[in-house]
Amino acid sequence: MAAAVASSCCASTSARPLVRRAGSRSGKLWWAGGGRKARLLSISATAAAPSGVDYAAGTGAAADDDAVAALKVKLLSAVSGLNRGLAASQEDLDRADAAARELEAAAGGGPVDLEGDMDKLQGRWRLVYSSAFSSRTLGGSRPGPPTGRLLPITLGQVFQRIDVVSKDFDNIVDVELGAPWPLPPVELTATLAHKFEIIGTSSIKITFDKTTVKTKGNLSQLPPLEVPRIPDNLRPPSNTGSGEFEVTYLDGDTRITRGDRGELRVFVIS
Repeated sequence: MAAAVASSCCASTSARPLVRRAGSRSGKLWWAGGGRKARLLSISATAAAPSGVDYAAGTGAAADDDAVAALKVKLLSAVSGLNRGLAASQEDLDRADAAARELEAAAGGGPVDLEGDMDKLQGRWRLVYSSAFSSRTLGGSRPGPPTGRLLPITLGQVFQRIDVVSKDFDNIVDVELGAPWPLPPVELTATLAHKFEIIGTSSIKITFDKTTVKTKGNLSQLPPLEVPRIPDNLRPPSNTGSGEFEVTYLDGDTRITRGDRGELRVFVIS
């Protein structure tokens, strides 16, 4: 039936030529009706969508990136306001650890390939959280000077400076030492220099080299002082001068590490 209708339509119109009205500049065509008023021929076409195009392609990777970015914000929010871990309660420690594990899992859940991502280690990193600081000592789970009333020590910013070419790995700590009144507190920066090497695919081993102290503020004109190293035979067994930690998350601006004693640390590029 449809074929018959189409054939009839074409037969009736083919006998009448298409003409353009005199004086018309448009591209519209009119049927020339014998004695009748010319009728406008309206022609429309619908372009078919090209076949074989997957408009959803690539959205999976974008969704994964968005999920990782959201979990990174969640982790940084969980550790903010904890004074790098010094003010963390057990509930804060658990919340930070859970947020870090979510981010690690979303990023692949496997070990970080430090050989392939070595360039991402390069730079000066600022410590924003360490679960070890909740022990209220600057040494974390290792022996270290206590904070608070026992010693007038105030911990400032903590950085890690990593040079992947020279294999230098420096822990840089800003410290304020209290002084008897009316003397002002002494501000200084301690740089604990190490060398590092990659162990396996995702672990780093650091070996202590030396400690240098530089005063700041009113005493900034004093030259740097290298602190004498404790002889190995007098060093406590827990302080071997070296340590290992695993990098569990690494991108261009955020790094998560877990120490050989379970310490969770979060860094952002400075």
